Amino acid sequence: MADTDLLFRNDDSTDARSAKGPVLPANLEAEAAFLGAVLIDNKVIEELTTPLMADHFHEPVHQRIYERVLKLLDRNSVATPVTLKPYFESDEALKQLGGTTYLAQLTADGQGLLHPRELADQIYDLALLRELVSVGRNLVEGALDTSDEVEPLRKIEMAEADLYRVAEGATTGSEAQTFRKAAFGALEVVQAAMNSGGRFSGKTTGLDTINDKTSGLHNSDLVILAGRPAMGKTSLATNIAFNAARRLMDDLKTGIEADKSPGAGVAFFSLEMSADQLATRILAEQAEISSEKLRSGKLSREEFQRLSFASQELTDLPLYIDDTPALTIGALRTRARRLKRRHNIGLVIVDYLQLLQGSGRASDNRVNEISEISRGLKTLAKELHVPVIALSQLSRQVEQREDKRPQLADLRESGSIEQDADMVWFIFRAEYYHNATKPDTPDETSSEEVRMKYAEWEARHLELVNKATLIVAKQRHGSTGNVPLLFHSEFTKFSSPEVRNYEEYE
Repeated sequence: MADTDLLFRNDDSTDARSAKGPVLPANLEAEAAFLGAVLIDNKVIEELTTPLMADHFHEPVHQRIYERVLKLLDRNSVATPVTLKPYFESDEALKQLGGTTYLAQLTADGQGLLHPRELADQIYDLALLRELVSVGRNLVEGALDTSDEVEPLRKIEMAEADLYRVAEGATTGSEAQTFRKAAFGALEVVQAAMNSGGRFSGKTTGLDTINDKTSGLHNSDLVILAGRPAMGKTSLATNIAFNAARRLMDDLKTGIEADKSPGAGVAFFSLEMSADQLATRILAEQAEISSEKLRSGKLSREEFQRLSFASQELTDLPLYIDDTPALTIGALRTRARRLKRRHNIGLVIVDYLQLLQGSGRASDNRVNEISEISRGLKTLAKELHVPVIALSQLSRQVEQREDKRPQLADLRESGSIEQDADMVWFIFRAEYYHNATKPDTPDETSSEEVRMKYAEWEARHLELVNKATLIVAKQRHGSTGNVPLLFHSEFTKFSSPEVRNYEEYE
């Protein structure tokens, strides 16, 4: 039929170009041939290496046919022209092509069975090209439109975000997903928790007590890790970064696929410390060498050998450190997308939130700027589908209270941090504050009262030494409460206690 012949013509034909000008890249013959192969042999879909979806087809009729095929196969039914017929008898667009006889025509010659993978690859690639055309058109239109504020950096950031989505294979029709697909995703999370022995379903922190409380770090979640200076925020973040990266490295060596591992490649944005300082700290933690010895260089031969061995062992550690100072939230998101694309990172850590800068529009108001930054970090977590841990300062109100344990109201400069976060953690070490009250050490001339006072202080010190508490003040998908930890100050290293007496950490 004439209409059918027109459908099988490539969209980029010379006649079409001369009549309509430049048109979107597509190959309708390839789409029809591939659909014919699928209807002849449904197993063709199972053998595809390309994540082909209905939205990747250019012709709307082909989109609906492929979508119906996938639904039939999900129900373990057979997809053939006969089984598809009832679903398309009232399809007006298909009637213009000859009605349901067009379904049979797709399988007429079976040419698609000769190379179905190549056809699928071409359909997918052309879909990405069409999306790229759309991004380019939007970029040009946005650059030419100066009716509102002229913000070239903002437009560049938006364009790069769109390009990242194209690189990841996203198309304009894939923003919303059915409940069926979302439910399958939820079941996969539950299955991951079951496979871990019922302990956690997200990315591992490497600390059992935290994993038990939070079920790990979950994709798209923004975690705020806050504390006063000297509490160990950076140390805990560094520990988590190393533990997640080390787990992924070890699993890959044993043949476990990256998407099956609770570990993750980590992007660590260190706005306060340099990359070599951070690497030195990690090596010191793993070799269990005092950071003071590292700074002074007073190492024994045995300690230097341990340090060298740790360095060699971690050569392939998927931990990527970016120590660029004064990053804007837009620049950080751009760099994170690049690391996701190049290294498939599964966790982002930012040290720390208040050192980031906004876009400049809200820089005259620090509260608004911090709000923009926290929203940007949450958007990044959802966009890359990875957990993001952002360290944050606390206000000095903590120091003015008798009870030094932090509260949500202590989050500095913006209530939006609490609002945007899926989890808020406070790291608290009572030992630090108790050490500040240390009385003078008694001697032979000291009174009994002085001796008693020192003995009471020392007894309490022994109870608190090397103990830390992670206060889970907010958890969108779980309960709040205290998590016991051990802190080895000599190595700036956290670990989980073997005997978990939670009452000691209240």
